[in-house]
Amino acid sequence: MSWFDFDLHLPITDPTWIFLLVLIIILFAPILLSRLRIPHIIGMILAGIVVGEHGFNILERDSSFELFGKVGLYYIMFLAGLEMDLEGFKKNRTKALVFGGLTFAIPMVLGIWSSMSLLDYGVTTSVLLASMYASHTLIAYPIVSRYGLSRLRSVSITIGGTALTVAWALLVLAIISGMYKGEIGHMFWIALTVKVVLVCFLIVFFFPRIGRWFFRKYEDSIMQFIFVLVMVFLGGGLLELAGMEGILGAFLVGLVLNRLIPNISPLMNRLEFVGNALFIPYFLIGVGMIIDVRTLFSGGEALKVAVVMTIVATFSKWLAAWMTQKIFRMQTSERTMMFGLSNAQAAATLAAVLVGNKIEIAPGVPLLNDDVLNGTVVMILFTCIISSVATERAARKIAVQDSTDELEEKPREEENILIPIANPETIENLVNMALIMKEPRRKDGLTTLSVINDSNASEARLTQGKRYLERSAKVAAAADVSVDTVTRFDLNVASGIIHTMKEHNASEVVIGLHRKVTLVDSFLGTLTENLLKGTHKQVMIVKALMPVNTLRRIIVAVPPKAEYEAGFFKWVERVCRMGIQLGCRVHFHAHPDTIGYLKGYIFRKYKGVRREFTEQEDWGDLLLLTGQVNFDHLLVIVSARRGFISYDPLFEKLPTQISKYFNNCSLMVLYPDQYGDPQETLSFSEPVHHNESQHYDNIGKWFYKWFKKS
Repeated sequence: MSWFDFDLHLPITDPTWIFLLVLIIILFAPILLSRLRIPHIIGMILAGIVVGEHGFNILERDSSFELFGKVGLYYIMFLAGLEMDLEGFKKNRTKALVFGGLTFAIPMVLGIWSSMSLLDYGVTTSVLLASMYASHTLIAYPIVSRYGLSRLRSVSITIGGTALTVAWALLVLAIISGMYKGEIGHMFWIALTVKVVLVCFLIVFFFPRIGRWFFRKYEDSIMQFIFVLVMVFLGGGLLELAGMEGILGAFLVGLVLNRLIPNISPLMNRLEFVGNALFIPYFLIGVGMIIDVRTLFSGGEALKVAVVMTIVATFSKWLAAWMTQKIFRMQTSERTMMFGLSNAQAAATLAAVLVGNKIEIAPGVPLLNDDVLNGTVVMILFTCIISSVATERAARKIAVQDSTDELEEKPREEENILIPIANPETIENLVNMALIMKEPRRKDGLTTLSVINDSNASEARLTQGKRYLERSAKVAAAADVSVDTVTRFDLNVASGIIHTMKEHNASEVVIGLHRKVTLVDSFLGTLTENLLKGTHKQVMIVKALMPVNTLRRIIVAVPPKAEYEAGFFKWVERVCRMGIQLGCRVHFHAHPDTIGYLKGYIFRKYKGVRREFTEQEDWGDLLLLTGQVNFDHLLVIVSARRGFISYDPLFEKLPTQISKYFNNCSLMVLYPDQYGDPQETLSFSEPVHHNESQHYDNIGKWFYKWFKKS
């Protein structure tokens, strides 16, 4: 009797063992190579070489690698667009255009010259080879993402340049392919242009609107994740139908969904997790499986072609990054980052060489012979290794520099946001609101609280409170943020919140807006009123009518003299973080004097915020906002406790005005810190009514001094 019916044949064809072996590679390759200080990406490619048909022939590059490889490539481009800092890219679009032009033109020129003079190839073959050097794949982008540097200027410039150079390289491939098929003509260009423009219009115009509608209607996390994948591959498929490569469609979908998926959100975390854990490693292993290292030792023409291709591709990409750095006076680490990200050859290069190998310029004579095919594979190996090493080095250097800068800046206050929860319908919105306004680099700093009144405590209420806390922790954990959950018994809820704030050193409170039950109930409710009386810390009262990530604009109503309150810069910082995470415009309505302080702080600390400023002389003009606040906007009303500098008797009318005129929009009533270290806002030696550039300088100098003092 045989206990195991096991007959081993190589390559392995059983799906169970194929998937198991791939998972083992994904698990152990980073562990082993991290000890050698080798980037994980290289480990995946080397593992693919070992197990592929040109190594020990353990696995065959079957349809599963084709499928997951394409998914992984789409995923890389999609995440690049999704995580891009759009405001930073707008400011650096000229740099991206210049870099894209250089990183395409220089490889084209050097590639044509080297192919004709060193390899004795014809003009058409040389042009196609040069277009392979010009294109590149963001193989090393997961390294940038892992270090949290996806919003760097150099990264945005490189991603923008990648989209341009890949599109141009694929266009060269389409032209050469069309020439030999006899398709090039006026109708070819007209049809290609019309199809590409139409598909891009569909993606740019309809996809964000469909996405916003879906996220508002369906809050199930699995449905949202699948919906995003559908959009990615629909965009890629449509662009392939138009005659271009689908990776450009995936990148465009990432751009248009950028503002619907905040960088710190459960959905973003799921998208990054699945891609980095499965799809992208599968793609990298598949790339390694096509590489034949034996070509390096075979000698002859294949080795010469491989050496020339690798040197020309690497040097031309370095030269493009160097010239961009010198033109725009960028730092050395930024140049290294641009070179690292743009050096790897994979997707478009493979497409070009495979197409060129099938095109026959004469019976039995391919446009790109087998020597070029083998040389391309070797070039892919070395450029991927160089790209990963350079990107890892630049990312580590920039991350260390950022950490040093953080240590030098003394924090003004430890952030810890307290979120009291009692209503299951508001838990997700309150936690998500806190996530987008917290310090993005911290993986903690949130505390959720369930207060049980001693007078009506019961086992059922205790169980219910624990269930609410578990739900809040799951929402935050999905965004990779840990939450402290606290259950507290107290004489009343307000007292429990105040005592918890002191015990956990909370910097602020995010609480849901009270629902009026009887006519005698106040707008804020007794709980909130007692909370405002019992603490001087910042209190944010939130009513969210739709998911936070679908908000299109934040409108902030600021009372006169708000700049004199102790918590002025604190709430401005939170609002700016929300604007950056949501990618939406922040529109401040404030007194002219207050606008000067707002501009100075934002220019100094949050240049990337899309902001507008409108002068509002009198707080009584608040009703003028009724025509500007839509259902998909967040209205932030900055108020003040009675007896403080910015308090206005007109605040007494706020509940009536909000209930009557702003009942159909999402709302935040914000009470800033009223005690604490003075901000010395009276220390300006000059008036704030200068022209904007000089005013920014004055405010920036003052803020720097104040920041150092505090």
